[in-house]
Amino acid sequence: MEGEDEKSEDERSFSKASIPKRIAICVAGATVNIVFGILVYFILISSSGTYISNEIDSCIDGYSAQTAGLQSGDKIVEINGEKVKSKYDLDKIMEDANGDEIELKIQRNNENIDYKIKPTEVKTRITGMYLDDNCKIVTVEKDSVSEKSGIKANDVITKINGEETNKDTDKAVEMLQQKGLGTILLTIERGNEQIQIELEPEYRAKYYIGVNMKKAPDTFINRCINGWIETKEFLASILDNLKQLFTGNVGVDQMMGPVGISEVVAKTNGFQEFIYLMALISLSLGVTNLLPIPALDGGKILILIIEAIRRKPMKPENEINIQLLGFSILIALSLYVTYNDILRIL
Repeated sequence: MEGEDEKSEDERSFSKASIPKRIAICVAGATVNIVFGILVYFILISSSGTYISNEIDSCIDGYSAQTAGLQSGDKIVEINGEKVKSKYDLDKIMEDANGDEIELKIQRNNENIDYKIKPTEVKTRITGMYLDDNCKIVTVEKDSVSEKSGIKANDVITKINGEETNKDTDKAVEMLQQKGLGTILLTIERGNEQIQIELEPEYRAKYYIGVNMKKAPDTFINRCINGWIETKEFLASILDNLKQLFTGNVGVDQMMGPVGISEVVAKTNGFQEFIYLMALISLSLGVTNLLPIPALDGGKILILIIEAIRRKPMKPENEINIQLLGFSILIALSLYVTYNDILRIL
């Protein structure tokens, strides 16, 4: 656009526009990516089915819901005063409660019944590593037992306690989650080396009332509701990933560039997975482009905000130097990420 990278005397140029208009122009490109990604994802999810409702289908044996007397057909209307309309609401409120006693309002035969329930604690074995389809470790959580034990991204698990995994991820996960298992002896393939690592898993407590919920009726409205619920969760996950990157919980070596994305696209199974990935890439690009980093639209917006506060433009040479610095950092990051992508593929 004329006047965006250099000054122009044309009254219609970018540099002659007011600051709000220039900010709007910078936001527009990223917004198109974000809106496109949201719409594609919403349509994809809405067409695939309906949401899980707030009506109980069955109670799980031995859990607090069965002990308290909840029944099939009961509708969970409220928990701790918060409205429950779907399983998504139920899961979120339960997570916030973190095992504390909860107050449920149940609707049974058009009658409201109040219950006080102490959720059942379930301990889950946590290793802090995530595998792809071939038992290759994709990511290792920062400060997890896996990282402390020396496990790295791109390692391949070939044996667990002496038993071959045959690079079957489902089998490996089942073996890692085996009840009563203490220290785990892993045989890791790292390059041309075979390494043995002892892993002492951690246990994380999760809390459940123990109910299976019914699926909502398959109507157009319920499909739209499902699309809205899932899309909100999808957006939250992308923002959470960005947060983890900037807080150090996710390392730069776990990022994926064009080479890695190409490999993932090549492995997509069917049109639906391909469309999902397209929405994810579009949305991620839009959000990333709005980050306040020089050379991105977000960096340009930050400079314009500074210009508005100072009430005078930044010197052209200073702005160019800032943009060049940002561009250099992005190129270096791109090369590093591409290098890691190639190592993962090999």
